[in-house]
Amino acid sequence: MPRIEHVGLTPAQVQNFIDDGFVEIENAFSADLAKQGRDELWAEIGLSPDEPEKWVQPVVRVGFKSSFPFVEAANTPQLHKAYDQFAGEGRWLAPKGLGTFPIRFPSPEAPGDDGWHVDVSFGTDNPDFMEWRANVKSSGRALLMLFLFSDVGPDDAPTKIRKGSHAVIAQELLPYGEAGATLRQVSAYGYASTEDCEVELATGMAGTVYLCHPFLVHAAQLHRGQRPRFMAQPPLLPKGEFDPASPPSPVQIAIRQACGLTF
Repeated sequence: MPRIEHVGLTPAQVQNFIDDGFVEIENAFSADLAKQGRDELWAEIGLSPDEPEKWVQPVVRVGFKSSFPFVEAANTPQLHKAYDQFAGEGRWLAPKGLGTFPIRFPSPEAPGDDGWHVDVSFGTDNPDFMEWRANVKSSGRALLMLFLFSDVGPDDAPTKIRKGSHAVIAQELLPYGEAGATLRQVSAYGYASTEDCEVELATGMAGTVYLCHPFLVHAAQLHRGQRPRFMAQPPLLPKGEFDPASPPSPVQIAIRQACGLTF
């Protein structure tokens, strides 16, 4: 039987990423890998899917995981092709695992981490995380990624996404230049500038991945469902700084369109 090479995302999907700031990829990794990952995470947090009476916290966090199911899930041929399509061919580092994992449990208690935000990407050696930074070139981050390791419906604390908010944040980062803005500066007004953006929910079956623009404004929320939500939210790391001699990637095209830049 002849080998069929995965052709990647369609031009329409790439354009949707530029315009909306994200694309959902179904079946990006297998349900079996998702189950293996969940099993490892259950063991790490010392809880069980069969003992809901012990799910007493609204969220339990697990750091970076570099065991087999997580490395495999992050590096499927389909995802590698998509990384090339969005971040630029050969301009990203293959993930050596996945993390962090905010595991969310059904609870009437607010999780305490559900504010709107963008993920900053450099200056992370500063002990004050509010001083971590982002700049208009998105130094230190090629993509924001959401890996669903469990089925996630509307009630299962899906990540909330402000559609098109990446363009607003690009404009706000532009005056800060290459030095960038701190998280304290970026969040000073509570992301009020993106309040009119349509809100989408990162729902899907286990094995779904959302590839997002680094500037996308997003938020956690209360879990109103029945089963815990398992998700990884890693960055895709770039190989280096933006090279103006290379063709712009969709990540860079979105920034250029928002800011009228020529870099």
